Amino acid sequence: MKRRRQVGDLTRRRALALGAGLGLAPFPVTLAAEAEAVPPGPAAPIMTRPIPSTGERLPVVGLGTDEYYAGGPGQQATLGEVVRTLVAGGGTVVDTSSDYGASETLLAAALAESGLRPRIFIATKLEKQALRQAEMEGSLRRLGVSKIDLMQVHNVASAEQSLAPLRDWKAQGLVRYIGITTSETYAFDALEAVMRREKPDFVELNYSVGDREAEKRLLPAAVELGVATLIDIPFGGPGGRNLLRAVQGKPLPDWARDFDAASWGQFLLKYVLANPAVTCVIPGTRNPEHMADNLGAGRGRLPNAPQRQQIARFVDDLR
Repeated sequence: MKRRRQVGDLTRRRALALGAGLGLAPFPVTLAAEAEAVPPGPAAPIMTRPIPSTGERLPVVGLGTDEYYAGGPGQQATLGEVVRTLVAGGGTVVDTSSDYGASETLLAAALAESGLRPRIFIATKLEKQALRQAEMEGSLRRLGVSKIDLMQVHNVASAEQSLAPLRDWKAQGLVRYIGITTSETYAFDALEAVMRREKPDFVELNYSVGDREAEKRLLPAAVELGVATLIDIPFGGPGGRNLLRAVQGKPLPDWARDFDAASWGQFLLKYVLANPAVTCVIPGTRNPEHMADNLGAGRGRLPNAPQRQQIARFVDDLR
């Protein structure tokens, strides 16, 4: 099975520190998309948005762990440092998978060493051909937990995908939420069909300013159905292009300060977060400084509709 692509852990260009300010929501905001606006600054809490099925709130920036596939003591130490940075900055969501090599085991070790397990929202995945009790118990064992916050079916590509095993595990108290994922636009029709029939708590999908297909149907459907969204590959573009690589060495536009973006990473993530259908972005990184910078996208103002169009034109012109 092809692993989900992760992009985005590259050199960041930082702008000058920006002043504080409160922003207005860029779109009409429903309960499913409600966010708290907070002033920018490293000490400010990041925005949170509710999981529609329960109202539980999640910070809008989390961490993906596909980059820890290889394992080893060095990666455990790095992941531990990145997770500590995530929590120190107000984040909680860590996304992993049984298919990400050693990632589940590394995450468990890092959380045990740091004592941060109670403060982390763990999202993991099983492959569609592995939805069996033994596989579920394998994830529990590798993660060192008795209950997983979110269990998802990985890389859904069939409109007939059933979530019955996940519902059984939820009824058993082994998971709190269930969901489905993709990192490929070709699977969006199947994902929408499963969303409408099964009504999962979450859907994870690829979305960025360089890959806006999800805006057409999938994100509106998530709002309509009351499904929370995790956004993978938020720094991606057409054909797997890395937008951070495309802007590397370029000056951050002066107008980025109008929505409190202090770096290219924040510039790109704020476009995604300004869509009220987005619950949380989960860019991967092995750099604690980049983790801290990503968290900054969840503070201060978000771009309004005209500003989002300006960002999209800017990125389109990079092609």
